[in-house]
Amino acid sequence: MRPLSAGASLVSVAERSSALDALERERFDLAIVGGGITGAGLARDAALRGLSVALLESEDFAAGTSSRSSKLIHGGLRYLALGEVGLVRESALERKVIFRLAPHLAERRWMVLPVRSRAALLKFRAAITAYEKLGAVERDDLHQNWGSEELERFEPALDRSEWRFACAYREYLTDDARLVLANLRAAAGLGARALNWAPVTGIQLENGRASGVTVRCRLTGREARVQAGCVVNAAGAWVDALRRLEDPAAPGLLHLSKGVHVGVPAARLPIRNLLLLSTDDRRGIFALRRDEIVFIGTTDTSYRHGAELWPRVSRADVEYLLAPLQHYLADGKLEPEDVRTAWAGLRPLVAEPGKPPTDISRKDEILVGPAGVVTVAGGKLTGYRPMAQRTLERVAEVLGRALPEEREGPPLPGGDFAGELAPLAAALAAGRAIGATCAQRLARLYGSEAEQVLRLGAESLAPGAPVVTGEVDWAVRHEAAATVEDVLYRRTRVALFEPDARGAVAPGIARRMAELLGWSAEKAAEELARAEARLRADLDFSDQPT
Repeated sequence: MRPLSAGASLVSVAERSSALDALERERFDLAIVGGGITGAGLARDAALRGLSVALLESEDFAAGTSSRSSKLIHGGLRYLALGEVGLVRESALERKVIFRLAPHLAERRWMVLPVRSRAALLKFRAAITAYEKLGAVERDDLHQNWGSEELERFEPALDRSEWRFACAYREYLTDDARLVLANLRAAAGLGARALNWAPVTGIQLENGRASGVTVRCRLTGREARVQAGCVVNAAGAWVDALRRLEDPAAPGLLHLSKGVHVGVPAARLPIRNLLLLSTDDRRGIFALRRDEIVFIGTTDTSYRHGAELWPRVSRADVEYLLAPLQHYLADGKLEPEDVRTAWAGLRPLVAEPGKPPTDISRKDEILVGPAGVVTVAGGKLTGYRPMAQRTLERVAEVLGRALPEEREGPPLPGGDFAGELAPLAAALAAGRAIGATCAQRLARLYGSEAEQVLRLGAESLAPGAPVVTGEVDWAVRHEAAATVEDVLYRRTRVALFEPDARGAVAPGIARRMAELLGWSAEKAAEELARAEARLRADLDFSDQPT
């Protein structure tokens, strides 16, 4: 097996004790609390600049918001209407950088905006042209204007008696959780130490200044003290809880907003591209096709129940997202029973009193607490790199030293290929019995490393399922997976994007993890039962408060 590209393995379960020893033995420049995209991007950037980094995550990497997004690397066209030109420009430009770093995790697709009249088309063309200029979009990716002939060819499911025109512009479909893992592995390849299932329980103080954190390993029960010149709070929806470890009187910084997505089989919603739709209350939502699943989202409602890992999806949420489809598609009448996958996440927006979630800025905010802890809150998935750069400016102030300039760095693990998924998938399928669907899926998840995944095991985990045994081995050995849920939800992504395989592959994952990790029969049964209960809860759309 050739060396892992542009990164290293994350700490496996078998390596936990030695990793905790190293965390206690070393003194780091930077201790990052939070293993979502903010913390992962910051770890990579800091390591690229020569800082020694420890990153600690209470749950699994990307377990919160960073695995529950709309899976888009996009500039946020709607923020132009809110006057946030700088945010849009930054995000639009970042799309190209992320594509260079990880082309398998930034797949170019057409976002289709249907309109009823030529006048409406001209109006939106003006906005999209401005958007493309801000993002320095290249000629081949400039928007296209579609009439009835193009719609019949490229998006025939659209009701052309109602929607006679469309503007199609480029956006990028991503996989948020795997983008987190790729950044963490890149950081590990530069010497960073990252540990999941390791909640921070306290901030260490020395002469009134933060000098590190106390952490408890949830897999071993062991506690450790991690010394660091600077502590960064990148805990997402849990930012306020961590701020109060530094200062019990710290006021709340966040406004939590719940975002729900639902997935239906493409056979029931046979769109070919990404669609931008309008709801009855004039919000924009997406219908996004990924192979044989179309996911629709997102809601944007205030969440008053505090930071939770698994906020509930209610029937009202589902009905809200399905309702617009019948206005756009000739056969778009869907019921909650048609939904096969669903997820909800919490956006940690920086509070702006008096504003509803839809009007709150997605800009990040970075502040330094009384003990010198740097807190970063808000922001967008697409802008994770610039957010890391701004955070490191404050870190440099706390450390009292200048840092080298930011650099793009090498491709993320799996990203060292020409940028087209089709040839990669074709090469994977050649001479194997995995099938085109499985090959496409592996290419999208693992990029150039998919070949190594297949070498670990190309047998299907369940009859007809496009998921292979090597993915479990890869997740455990290289990506720090410790539970069946880790593999189902955040490594293989089966729970979100493979509705026919969700339940079928779970027993195979549990069996293989038991072999790799030495689980007892009782432990394997408990892990499987917990994962299956989670799968059932995803689709329990009983009416719940939002």
